[in-house]
Amino acid sequence: MRNTFINGLVQQASLNHRIALIVGDLGYSVVEPFAKKFPERFINAGVAEQNMMGIAAGMASEGYHVFVYSIANFPTFRCAEQIRNDVAYHNLPVTVVTVGGGLSYGNLGYSHHALQDYALVRVMPNMLIAAPGDPIEVSACLGYLCRNPQPSYFRIGKSGEPNLHEGEIDISPGFWLKVGTGQSRGTTKKAILTTGTTLALARSILKQAGKIDDYDLFSMPLWSMADKKNQAIQVKNYQEVITLEDHLVDGGFGSWMLESIAQYGPDLVDRIKIRGLADNVCGRVGSQDELNAFGGLTQEGIFQSSVY
Repeated sequence: MRNTFINGLVQQASLNHRIALIVGDLGYSVVEPFAKKFPERFINAGVAEQNMMGIAAGMASEGYHVFVYSIANFPTFRCAEQIRNDVAYHNLPVTVVTVGGGLSYGNLGYSHHALQDYALVRVMPNMLIAAPGDPIEVSACLGYLCRNPQPSYFRIGKSGEPNLHEGEIDISPGFWLKVGTGQSRGTTKKAILTTGTTLALARSILKQAGKIDDYDLFSMPLWSMADKKNQAIQVKNYQEVITLEDHLVDGGFGSWMLESIAQYGPDLVDRIKIRGLADNVCGRVGSQDELNAFGGLTQEGIFQSSVY
């Protein structure tokens, strides 16, 4: 996903001379193509993330669409005040690009885990979340953000994510994107709805469980506070919708979905089953796969009968 992002950003910057990139003294072996081609629009702000976000807001106020790139925990939690007051409040075209959301940096410990980033960002007015599930969705999200500059949070995977779509896709905020050709039908129609890199995990678990034809698989790569109105229409098509995310269950994507449909009655609410990470992963150290499993992102955890 990282290479897809930077190659796409270089292409977009070739067409739009107001696109700029700021990094916090990392991203080496990834950001060099942009830095070499557009040195006048590339800034290494050093290990000073709050200042980096302030620079981005200042440049955006002068007409730039600024992409800020760092490991997921640094430009979010460390820069929460700057995103809230400088970027979102002033509705400035700053895209906060984070790599390694969830437990991607599992071996580096809790300081490098991004388990509450959706919860933080989604409550800020004007912020759009872009959480692609594969490199094809990365390209689609980047294209959408460049066509619609605004305060945004672009959460991409660390490396090696497979393509799960067969070709180019059209995306819009708040809309479900069908993945593959699941054949669930009839009165037991079910769906799994993911955001971010848990798309590949969902696909893998469906295959392992022999349920690939029992569930329709969807991704929602774009969502925000303003996109809740479309969700009830989609949920009504299914008796059960499992939401899946590599984020703590509390306050994340599944919570956003429940908030979106709560006004339409308990029948729809009862159809939602939230699957994310339990808070027992906080403070644990290990590989991403080990920690995801420890936190409940397993076949058993996803298909359990209880509703959270």
